[in-house]
Amino acid sequence: MSLYILCFILFLLGFYCLLVKQNLIKKIIGFGIMEYAINLFFILLGYRWEGEAPILDKHQVIVNFVDPLPQAMILTSIVIGLGVTALMVAIVIRIYEKHKSFDINEIRKLRG
Repeated sequence: MSLYILCFILFLLGFYCLLVKQNLIKKIIGFGIMEYAINLFFILLGYRWEGEAPILDKHQVIVNFVDPLPQAMILTSIVIGLGVTALMVAIVIRIYEKHKSFDINEIRKLRG
């Protein structure tokens, strides 16, 4: 149960960075922290204490095994998250080239 609470605290830390920080790079880092907190939570949902790998044998019966579906889904989520993060970084680089600042307040002042 304490691992789930730690995942929630990690999510709140990322959410705090996303809402409060004015620097675009810090917002991207906060988004990444939130994403990995969610991934960790789903991995923990599929984990079983003292579970075995779900590799079946003809002569062996496994009663308590780890669910492989959340692991496969999170692997897909990590790849998608990497693409989204790369897109955010590319957009922030273009904003920096145009406005010479990462600060949201400075960028809003330059609006015509």
